[in-house]
Amino acid sequence: MVSFFPKIETLHRKVFFLIIIVTAQFLCTSLWFAGNGVMSYLIDEFNLLENSLANLTSAVQLGFISGTLIFALLNIADRFSPSKVFFFCSLIGALFNLGIMINSNTIVSLIVLRFFTGFFLAGIYPIGMKIAADHFKKQLGKSLGFLVGALVLGTAFPHLLSVLKTSFPWESVIASTSILAVLGGGAILAFVPDGPHRKKSSKLKLGAIIQVFKNKPFRSAAFGYFGHMWELYTFWTFVPIILKMYNDSHANDTINISLWAFIIISIGSIACVSAGYLSLRWKEKSIAMIALSISGICCLVSPSIFYLNKVSLLIFLLIWGYTVIMDSPLFSTLVAKNADSEIKGTALTIVNCIGFSLTILSLQTINIIGNYIPKEYLFTVLAIGPIFGLIMLSKKLN
Repeated sequence: MVSFFPKIETLHRKVFFLIIIVTAQFLCTSLWFAGNGVMSYLIDEFNLLENSLANLTSAVQLGFISGTLIFALLNIADRFSPSKVFFFCSLIGALFNLGIMINSNTIVSLIVLRFFTGFFLAGIYPIGMKIAADHFKKQLGKSLGFLVGALVLGTAFPHLLSVLKTSFPWESVIASTSILAVLGGGAILAFVPDGPHRKKSSKLKLGAIIQVFKNKPFRSAAFGYFGHMWELYTFWTFVPIILKMYNDSHANDTINISLWAFIIISIGSIACVSAGYLSLRWKEKSIAMIALSISGICCLVSPSIFYLNKVSLLIFLLIWGYTVIMDSPLFSTLVAKNADSEIKGTALTIVNCIGFSLTILSLQTINIIGNYIPKEYLFTVLAIGPIFGLIMLSKKLN
């Protein structure tokens, strides 16, 4: 693929590529959270039950997990042009997203549509990291910091929509996210060629998933990431619940739940970018261990936060929201650096698959344990992840 800007200096060209990759990642992953922003409208429009919220949300996650597993088994990111895979997945994912607007939808058809939207997101999020890894070998941590930061903003975005209470029809939200996803994928296809560090796999390697985990440094980085994921999405899910628990016990000093949920989650985007820049000076492993340690301490002391005043509680949650995601781009960097070049895309994809599978297990564990212990002690269970991650990171890494 011929660059549109062949005369631009190498540094400027790389900056341009990074801007396009990050912007495209944000635009395309908006498909992930589009349903969250219009859930209440979908319930009214299609006469759904209240528990449909959980089912539709889980469908996207399960679709993503299934997609990453299939993509990893077939070595999609290593056998085919990542830029083309990114584009076609953004196009197909956008079409499934648009399907939500069909008047004859039922809960079953909506679940199927959200499942396949999640499935093709497997060709966007981990593939975006693969594209970045192929272009930015020396400053990969910084590049992935911007990339993951974009995903964090997308995660927090539905809470901002709730604050704004826009009067736009829900159909316009769905249509807009689909259009933005296609634009994002088109930008990757048009402006970001396959990177100079890409090493194409010449044939299908069905055993690549097992092969990557035979690499001890890779295994340590991947297992550290799994510990991080055990905590991350469950914390994000329960941020509004923590704030509601505070409001229920402090009727005279309440918190705007949607606003602060957005702020607490979105501060993670700043954390990701700052972690990327810190990785230029210090080792990714060291920074990740510090972030894991702080977020793990937050898990362990969480029962006491409900006795804090409002300002102290919000400061605590901001620290937790910052450190809980700070290590994510660093783990992705370590995974990419310690994976064999020919199966780097497969490595990133299968790690995403297992990591997101653990988020469902973590959420279900919290839900079950919540029936037996006081709710303020629930979040100490999340400390299992950081502790496990720290143990794994103590292993030797490259």
